[in-house]
Amino acid sequence: MGMRDLLGEVASTYDRTAGSKREVKGQQVLRGVANRTDLTLPPGFKVKGHGGQATPAATPWIGVFDEQGMRDPKKGLYLAYIFSADLKNVTLTLQQGITWLEKYLGKGRTREDHLRHHAARLRRAVRRKECLDWEDEPRLRDEAARPKAYEAASVIAKVYDTAALPSDIELLEDLYRGVEALRRAEEFDRVWWMSNDADSIQLAYDLDGHASKVTVSAADFDPLADFHPKDSGEYKVQISARQQIKQRSHEDLVKEFGLHAVDRGYVPITRKQHPRDLVLRREDRREERGSEWLVEAKIVRNGNATVAVREALGQLYEYRHFLYRQQPEPFLVGLFSEEIGVYAPYLEEQGIASVWRHGDGWDGSPSVRDWGMTTE
Repeated sequence: MGMRDLLGEVASTYDRTAGSKREVKGQQVLRGVANRTDLTLPPGFKVKGHGGQATPAATPWIGVFDEQGMRDPKKGLYLAYIFSADLKNVTLTLQQGITWLEKYLGKGRTREDHLRHHAARLRRAVRRKECLDWEDEPRLRDEAARPKAYEAASVIAKVYDTAALPSDIELLEDLYRGVEALRRAEEFDRVWWMSNDADSIQLAYDLDGHASKVTVSAADFDPLADFHPKDSGEYKVQISARQQIKQRSHEDLVKEFGLHAVDRGYVPITRKQHPRDLVLRREDRREERGSEWLVEAKIVRNGNATVAVREALGQLYEYRHFLYRQQPEPFLVGLFSEEIGVYAPYLEEQGIASVWRHGDGWDGSPSVRDWGMTTE
């Protein structure tokens, strides 16, 4: 017995239509994976089978986890043998965690685009071109959200025919190749996430569709229901064996202005708006241009607004171009931590309003004042 026999056994016994109860044979095989002693694994690794809980998995899988590293497949990088929905193939794949992204990007196309974007970045780190008989993504042959996310999350993949599985020696050689890729990807991932923005989620733009708006009755309406600014506390970042303390002043800025906007009759939204910092809406202006205000927040550092203004202008134009192709164009607003001087009329000429902290309140350019966003 060994990995070859295990993979063959799952392929021959798993039945999605049989349910997920303990007495179901395929589920028994997967749940017993963690206790098997006949599997030859790289030192420090363990395995665990996954066939679904209340609902049987469309694509069952066996995770291969580093006991000293990432143990939670919801986030981070790990190796897995994932079966296609028809059980004709099983793929050894270097996977990104997918579940943690749901609250930021949902379960659909936007999450898949992000995963593919980051997978392409990681392939450069794992020397993908050296893995000649490996692929980028497996084909899991199921249209459900989770299998589609597994496909998009794959960094590199070795696909096997379950009717003609290679020997245990070949499988172990490939597994070691996967471990080597995992180590390289983990280091790259750690450096990238801990660089300039520890909370950044890169977005690959979805040009074909956008999230639909949800309508609620006036009685149930909560203007803060979708306003969830990030924690403003300090956080620690480990970089090259030294610890840095960063302050989330950007998140403070978004939070404080969002709460102010509610008092001025606006609905602030941050939930599922990434990469946008903040969106403002008014219920009395829904379907014409101006039914939405797109706000980009920037911190002015050392009294020099130049960099902050340039970044705000570029990002607002970029987001409007890519994210509003199938809906009315928004008004553009630059939100700044302090007054930006001569840049306020400059931005107005470019079609961008600006608002900034002013004492205990808020001031801004003529457009912002006309919209009633400043402190009276």
